[in-house]
Amino acid sequence: MLDLLKKTILTGIGIASMTKDKVEELAKKIVKETKLSEEEGKKLVDDLLKESDEARKNLEKQVKQFVKDSMKKFDIPSRNDLKKLEDRIKKLEKRN
Repeated sequence: MLDLLKKTILTGIGIASMTKDKVEELAKKIVKETKLSEEEGKKLVDDLLKESDEARKNLEKQVKQFVKDSMKKFDIPSRNDLKKLEDRIKKLEKRN
């Protein structure tokens, strides 16, 4: 039952965008309404916090990759590319 409840919650809400406090608040409300034992409630809170953190990290990773791919697609130089050019210009300036 706990797994089904967790999946429903994770699917039904944007868990990646929830703060730790909101996840805890939601889990405590569910524990109270479903009359889960203290141990089951603690497990639910811990599991939801873990899932929220993982979802947030995954979302961040996907956004970074999207931005990186978009910059490449539109031929926008990266910070590293600009740094290489600056270094190259400095070397050329020193020659003169």
